[in-house]
Order: sequence, then C-alpha cells, then structure tokens
Amino acid sequence: MTRTEEIAEVPGVLPETLTDFISYLLRRVHAQFAASADGTGSDPREFLVLAALTGRDWESQLDLAERLGINRTVMVAVIDRLEARGEVRRTRNPGNRRQYVLSLTDHGRGALETRRRAVAGRDARLTAVLTPEERTRLDALLGRLLPESARPLVRGTEYLVAQAHHRLRRHGDDKLAGTGLRVRHYGPLSALDTFGPCSQQRLAEYLAVTGPAVSQMVDELVRGGLVRRGRDPRDRRRYALELTGPGRDELRAVAGAVDSLAADVAAMLGPGGEDELRSLLGKLLAETHSGPAGSLSDHSAVVNSPAQ
Repeated sequence: MTRTEEIAEVPGVLPETLTDFISYLLRRVHAQFAASADGTGSDPREFLVLAALTGRDWESQLDLAERLGINRTVMVAVIDRLEARGEVRRTRNPGNRRQYVLSLTDHGRGALETRRRAVAGRDARLTAVLTPEERTRLDALLGRLLPESARPLVRGTEYLVAQAHHRLRRHGDDKLAGTGLRVRHYGPLSALDTFGPCSQQRLAEYLAVTGPAVSQMVDELVRGGLVRRGRDPRDRRRYALELTGPGRDELRAVAGAVDSLAADVAAMLGPGGEDELRSLLGKLLAETHSGPAGSLSDHSAVVNSPAQ
C-alpha cells in the first residue's frame, strides 16, 4: 500500500453504491481513526508488539509480524525502535540462528501499561458516539473478521479496525491475483460505468478521496486500457474520463471479486452480524459524512485539463 493510498480517504459524502460493503465502511473508519492524531507521535504497531509479548517470548520475529498483520520490513523497524528504547530484547534463537527471539523487558512492561492507558483513552474518544454496550459489540464483531490465531493478540477498537481492514483488503485483492486489478478499482470503474464521462476532479469528489489518490488509480486504469481520457461529448473543449470496452469487461471481474468478498464477510460475521456491524460503522462515520454522494452526470465540474 503506497502512502498516497494510506491517506486517500477524506471526510465528506459517502458513495451510496459502496456503503453496503463492510470492507468499504471499514476502510473509511480506518482512515477516520488514522486522521485523528493525538499528538503523541507514537506508532500503534509498537503497542501491538508489546501487548503480544506479554506473558511469553516470541520465537520468530517474522511469525509475529504475520500474526499481527505488519509488513515484515516495517516490523524490523518497529523492533529496532523498541530495542533501542530498552523495551524489547532481541536475541538469536538457539534452535534456529536465522531467527530472533523477542522478549519483553521490565522497562517494556512499564511502557506497555502507559500505552495501554493511552490506547483506552483514545479508543474512548474515537468511539464516543457509541454506548459502552455498542463498543463491546463492535469489538466482538470485528474480532470475527480476524484469523482465530490473531484474535488474542489484537486489543482495542482502533487496532481491531486496522487489522480487519488490512485483512479484508488483502483477501479481496487475492481474488484478483494475476489480473493487475485490485478491489479498490471497483469504485472508479463502477462510477464511470454508471454515470458516463466525467472529470477526474468530479470522480475524486464522488469517491471522497484525495486528488493524488484518484490520479494514481486513474493512471493505473488508463495504462491498463480500461479508462481513457477523452473529450467531453457535451463540450469538445473539455476533457473527461470514460470507461473503455475492455474496462467494462474487467469491471465484471472486479465486481465478482467484491461480491465474493462480501459473501465471505457475511459468513465470518454470522446471521445478523453484517447488518449489525454496518450499523455500528455507520454511526462512527455519521459525524464526518453528511450523506450519499450525488450523480457524476453533473458535468459542471468538468475542467479543461486531462490531468483533472
């Protein structure tokens, strides 16, 4: 995931055609939480590592990274910081010299308790719109979206949201392996298919993503021959984006992957769980999102540049 993708989501309207998907709502809530900086500058992954090491050493740094859903390269940097502060001890595994055993130090235990209180306070602020019973239920439902082995390692609503979001993103993209497409391409492809030619700026507004993020997605789709930057048929002086024939064909593949992911999510959550989680995520988004987006067929936003 590029930095542009990580900070793509912006507060605003939600595309009505996407709000039925739990994976999409999770992405929006994850972005909303990430944007709510608390000024500490702390990396939430450090808390996850310290919490996972409570009560036991971990014989493989890479295994812990996989269990926590942390990129292996990033995990090395996280452990380096924790070790430099004396919170984690890293020693060679006597049974496998290529692996490191991770241990929590006494200083690390104290740091963990400080972070645990900070995490609890941040969770309370981020989920203030929910009742205590709703927060408990939200955590339980999010836990169902994680592998059984990872559930005891992830604590706190913010971290459950992050891990569930990352897991579903990977799971969905795996369904499109070999196509060069990802589930996040469903939004722009389906919007252009439904509403026809529009400007890149208008597409960004509809999807409620930043200009650089929509530019990255559109560039990928243009290079793949799925979208073209052509003249606006209503005004030949203007440029607009439109879906190509191959783009419509590939949209069916992406839509199939999105539907398959939604079915998997429903199965993980169990009877009634999908509607319940959708409602709780919707409450978290309600204060920063005013309602469904309008139609892209409004060409008043089409501009005079192919970069727009």
